Amino acid sequence: MAGTIDKLALIMLRDGRILCTRSTGKDVYYMPGGKREAGESDAQALVREIREEIGVELIPGSLKLFGVFEAHGKAQGTMVAITCYTGEFIGEIKPANEVEEAAWLSYAHRNMTTPAGFLIFDKLREAGMLQ
Repeated sequence: MAGTIDKLALIMLRDGRILCTRSTGKDVYYMPGGKREAGESDAQALVREIREEIGVELIPGSLKLFGVFEAHGKAQGTMVAITCYTGEFIGEIKPANEVEEAAWLSYAHRNMTTPAGFLIFDKLREAGMLQ
C-alpha cells in the first residue's frame, strides 16, 4: 500500500454554499488548505495555506474541528485523509499562487470535487449547511 496523504482543509460557508478552489490547469475543485510543514500545528498550517492560496487571514482562535474525511487518492493504493476545520477570516478572497479560481459551490456541484470532497459535501448537506 502506498500510504496516506495527510491534509488540512478549511470549510468556508456562505449562503448555503462552500468555498472551493481550483488549481491552474486542473478541472477539479477542492476545499482550500494543504499539508503541514515540519513542526506546524493544524492552525499554523491552515493560516499559512489559506493566506498563500486565497489571500485572507484566518482568525486562529475561531477554528473548530468539523471532521476527518478519508478517501482513495489518485495513485493506486493511496488514501487521502483531510482534517477539516471551520473558521472566520479577515480580508477579500483573491486566488493566488497555484490557485486559478475560487468559487462558491452548491451541492449540485459535488461531482466537480475530489472523492474526499464528495464525503465533505455529503456531510454538509446532511447537516443542513449546504444547499
